[in-house]
Amino acid sequence: MNRLGATTAIAILVLGSAVQAEPVKFDALVAQKQAIRLDFVDASKRFFLLVRREGKTEGQGPLAGANVQEYGVHDIVPGVGGEPHGYLEFAAPDGSKAYLKWTIQAVFVPGPDTKPKLIDSGVWRVVGGTGKWETLKGAGTFRLQFPGPVERRFVMEGELRQN
Repeated sequence: MNRLGATTAIAILVLGSAVQAEPVKFDALVAQKQAIRLDFVDASKRFFLLVRREGKTEGQGPLAGANVQEYGVHDIVPGVGGEPHGYLEFAAPDGSKAYLKWTIQAVFVPGPDTKPKLIDSGVWRVVGGTGKWETLKGAGTFRLQFPGPVERRFVMEGELRQN
């Protein structure tokens, strides 16, 4: 390998390691602050919910410890399924913000006692940011948990990197 080729190879290795994605696992516990709900009065029992929830993140990675708000649209048919989706806005003390778009496929399956069991999982991806998170990129998977009547926990895994 000539000198130019060796220099190029070293530059690629150095730059590649500088922007390598970091595996992360974090969760956001949020509580409902605002909601608009439409309950269908037909036999479907469907409901449509526009919600804003607030909370804090825990775990690892650059978004851990940030304040978070969920802006969600939840279209659910109890016992059948649903397609919730929305955005999470993460805010750091310095004013930096990161925006993650998420979508879920909610599916009810037969549970151990013949009652429907909810499987709530989906994907997320970074769609924007400001300040220290302006160049943040990443995506992953998550599960939605229900620790209380108006609280939700987004458990997220994936990769994040700064460009």
